[in-house]
Amino acid sequence: MKKLTVFAVAIAAMTFAACGGNKTAQTAEQTDSVKSFEQEQIEASIKMHFDSIASELSKLKQLPVVQKDGTIALTKEEKQVKPDYLLDLAVADNAMTLSEKYRVLSAIEVDKELAKLYEMPVEDYDKVIAKLAADINDPSFKAVDDASGIYEATEALYDAMNENGRINYFWQIVAASLVEQLYITSQNTDKFVSAFTDEAAANVTFRIILIQDALTRLTEYDPELAPVVEAIEPLTVLNAVTVEEFKTQLAEAKDKIAASRDALVNLGK
Repeated sequence: MKKLTVFAVAIAAMTFAACGGNKTAQTAEQTDSVKSFEQEQIEASIKMHFDSIASELSKLKQLPVVQKDGTIALTKEEKQVKPDYLLDLAVADNAMTLSEKYRVLSAIEVDKELAKLYEMPVEDYDKVIAKLAADINDPSFKAVDDASGIYEATEALYDAMNENGRINYFWQIVAASLVEQLYITSQNTDKFVSAFTDEAAANVTFRIILIQDALTRLTEYDPELAPVVEAIEPLTVLNAVTVEEFKTQLAEAKDKIAASRDALVNLGK
């Protein structure tokens, strides 16, 4: 599905079935009228579902590792031990397809937020983000000022990407962003999980469910998304409702999270 709205794609497969009965009794004008009505109903139903998912997603706060309100505070000593688990920025050079570029861009943006938390220089991140954004050339980014804010997955970005026929990429962005945030959290659970509340821990599960639902439905119209669905499916083991449960489950799922991350930023490699 390249530069087509998913809602339009869904119509073609159902039009014949909707209008196939009693052909001899229908005039061409009547057939067109029925077809138009069915198309409008199908499109409205699909759009309503995805709008609902996006609305629920936008209500959820980002994980503490990328929140900008000082949720996580590092000591001077902690800032001296720089994280060695962030993506190598050269991964951007390996992103060949448009889908890969969107996912890598989103993941690198998350890493940039953590780099800032550790007071690391981010000039190289800015250069890579700018290059990926230029390659992608998505006018939807204007909805969040620039490409460096797309990982936040706001409703404004969703609406813009829907309008520009890139809604399938929106869900890839939020999938890659979530997995990268979970990966980072799993690398330093003692520090990062301490910033979670029980509600925030439960929200992680809900976020996974929402993204999976959207991607699974989109796969019906865009089979290329199937590997993305497969990449995040193992994360359904995260179903905590308390911080303690979340911390335990993160430790148990650490390898699965790493595998999901690798699949999303190196898909097809």
